[in-house]
Amino acid sequence: MHITTLDPGASALDYYGYELRRYREAAGLTQRQLGVVINYTGSMIGQIETAKKLPTLEFSRAVDAALDTGGLLTRLLDLVLRSQLPAWFQQVAELQARAVDICSFEAQMVPGLLQTQEYARAVLGTLDQSNLDDRTAVRMARQRIFEMENPPVFWAILSEAALYLEIGGRKTMKNQLARLLTYEDNPRINIQILPHSAGAHAGLTGSFDLYRFPGDPPIVYTEGYGSGHPTANPDTVKDCSLRYDHLQAAALSIRDSAALIRRVMEERYGEQRDADGDSVAEVELQQ
Repeated sequence: MHITTLDPGASALDYYGYELRRYREAAGLTQRQLGVVINYTGSMIGQIETAKKLPTLEFSRAVDAALDTGGLLTRLLDLVLRSQLPAWFQQVAELQARAVDICSFEAQMVPGLLQTQEYARAVLGTLDQSNLDDRTAVRMARQRIFEMENPPVFWAILSEAALYLEIGGRKTMKNQLARLLTYEDNPRINIQILPHSAGAHAGLTGSFDLYRFPGDPPIVYTEGYGSGHPTANPDTVKDCSLRYDHLQAAALSIRDSAALIRRVMEERYGEQRDADGDSVAEVELQQ
């Protein structure tokens, strides 16, 4: 059988595959035999070993336990997934992982760190369906910064428009808004809605993030089409910090924001009923 030669220095994904194969062979197992142990196909293991498919967290944990790696593959996974991000965004992902505070203003949609898988898939799949499963998995993996021993404090201000922009359909939106409500009592993830009634506001120039670090200058991040723009310019940081303070002052409180999210979720994306109180979906099925 032809065995693909791996160069562990070629990429983080190649290194992961190299280590997977090394531990498997040291255990005296074929790909099929390891697959039986961890409930994956031998073909899947082969694709991951040859850097043709991205591993998942569940896969990594299963292999670590089966091959007694000391958690190596699970630790490598963050590096692997981060390496799959667009080159221009990799630095930003590292900044998010190092930050102690993240302040985000989003003018149109839910920020990536709070997206459900279905919502993220709908966003990423707009005009580009290539490698959509992998790209969605990579985006979702970024949310693991909230599982770190010392996760950042995240402040997110969303324009009310983000609640109404129907991305992925009504069910996806309902689940996305429900996800936002799960953070209502989490002091490290704080969500505020900037209502339409705020009128002209400090965020009219567009979305932006502000990252703060222990011992390092804060960084402002803005994004364009296919490019990101992080900067530590003191004047820019000062301006965006002031803008964020004004946005927070204009936004609803965390409690009132949750109430608005809940109302939109129920009224706009909940089960629709006709004048007699019957489910519209059920009536359409009967017809």
